Amino acid sequence: MILTILVSLYVIRIVLDVLGVEDYGLYSVVGGVVALLSFLPVSMASSTQRFFSHALGENNNENLKKIFGVNILLYLSISLIALVLLNTVGLWYIENKLILPNERMDSLRILFFLSNFTFFFKIIKSPFMAIIIAHENMKTYAYLAIFESLFKLLGVLFLTTINGDKLVLYGLILLIISILESSIYILITFKKYDECSVLAIKWDKKIAGEIINFTSWTLFGQLTTVFRGSAITLLINQYFNPLIVAARTLAVNISIQSTFLAQQFNTSLYPPIIKSYSSKNLNYMFDLIFFGSKISFFLMWIIALPVIIEIENILNLWLTNIPEYTDEFAVLTIIESLIFAVSLPLTTAARAPGKMKLYETVLGIQQVSIFFIAWILFDLNFNVHYVFYICIVMNIVMFFSRLFIVNKLINIGIKSYIKIVLPPIFKVTLVSYLITYLINNFILNDEVYLVISLLIYAVTILISICFFGLNKSQKKEILKYLIKKLNI
Repeated sequence: MILTILVSLYVIRIVLDVLGVEDYGLYSVVGGVVALLSFLPVSMASSTQRFFSHALGENNNENLKKIFGVNILLYLSISLIALVLLNTVGLWYIENKLILPNERMDSLRILFFLSNFTFFFKIIKSPFMAIIIAHENMKTYAYLAIFESLFKLLGVLFLTTINGDKLVLYGLILLIISILESSIYILITFKKYDECSVLAIKWDKKIAGEIINFTSWTLFGQLTTVFRGSAITLLINQYFNPLIVAARTLAVNISIQSTFLAQQFNTSLYPPIIKSYSSKNLNYMFDLIFFGSKISFFLMWIIALPVIIEIENILNLWLTNIPEYTDEFAVLTIIESLIFAVSLPLTTAARAPGKMKLYETVLGIQQVSIFFIAWILFDLNFNVHYVFYICIVMNIVMFFSRLFIVNKLINIGIKSYIKIVLPPIFKVTLVSYLITYLINNFILNDEVYLVISLLIYAVTILISICFFGLNKSQKKEILKYLIKKLNI
């Protein structure tokens, strides 16, 4: 998984060098329009995982086949609708509402067209990826994630060797990669799992109703999340220049890579949390949530703290052209993501009962409010940094909202959660930050020593987690897992 992070960061560097800062900003803006619909594959995949995991927990093979068949038909329908909307409403918005250079409009139209079909295949891939995760086949999932990163690396390396409009060629390369990924996922799932069959693709009204009801609220929640992210990008484009958009895009990418381990860990937690709920093993589910919240934060903190301390050196080593404010934006975005990392198992737990209306409504309103508050502040001539401050504050509010709603849904116990989860996180954060800050003052602030510094920071954080973040039983379980993996 570390390889995936490094490859992804290197790909971003090459793309930025090849496209240039301005074209990279334009790509982010055009991609932001497509990303407004990216809630579709995310929320649908989440729904698919939930229903598959629930059926697996009940050992209901017949239901598995019905769920698979209905999901495939739903995904095909929605992907086609999305394609039509993007190529009509989306194209109109790009041509009439965005502030884009006239001399690049032809290229941007082609890029948008290519991005739309890339998105189409991303939706098609989603149910098959969800099936692999629901079966807890995380090894296959990890290998496919690595292949995806390597495909992108080969694609951008090829981009550096060919002539033409790099913006259009990059869009074409991403489309080809998306087609390859979708094909691999489909082939693997059809070969590996009995419920994945062409004969199983049938409409079942009852199951479809359950899936649509659950998915509609999940779609609403994901829509507000994507709206917040993409709409803010478009908002910044309206009030500032493409270089600021590029800086924010780079900062978000750094944050995404910092969150990668935590996201992957939470993905592996999704099936057992849902299965334990469906099999009425609630105590085990609570243990998974408590443990998952701590580990999700720690896995991100191992990467986030070194990045925060060494952000300037990392950017100088990573990028040739660094847009202004990238370092400040990156630190603020990472802080926001750290707060969210603690919440990851709570978001999974909220989906277990299948009652999403309250959760998605409350969280959705809070997500959308970020955009409108930012809009008001920009209109009052506040600088761009304030949108990041708003996101941090709102993520704290959303964390406690999740906790209260999940307690209402599954009676997790708010006091128990706070007592078990938050003190170890605060201790690890405080101790590891103070130690790494002191160490940083004794190490030369130079790119040459960057790798050594990062290794020292990582070891310091791991020791802090071991002493302050885990209890005895958790240490034993992790040690057993490591011994098993290393075949000691």
